[in-house]
Amino acid sequence: MIVQYHKEFLKRFKKQPLKIKKRFKDRLTLFIHDEFDPTLNNHSLRGKYEGYRSISVTGDIRAVFKRTAQETIFVSIDSHSNLYG
Repeated sequence: MIVQYHKEFLKRFKKQPLKIKKRFKDRLTLFIHDEFDPTLNNHSLRGKYEGYRSISVTGDIRAVFKRTAQETIFVSIDSHSNLYG
């Protein structure tokens, strides 16, 4: 699986506390091994993110991505309320 990062994701990721950055890297490792591990709560989205999916980084932090046959592109990371509110 090829993992890419959209510039919006990188911009938001840079602003996250170190604890969140480390947690995302742990979740990414798990995602690459098994993208539907129950810990990730991988689910499809609706509304402005129709066609995208989300994984849980922490209780409130979500990483939004688009999956194709060849790659996964992470497009955003933020709190649940900032992403969907």
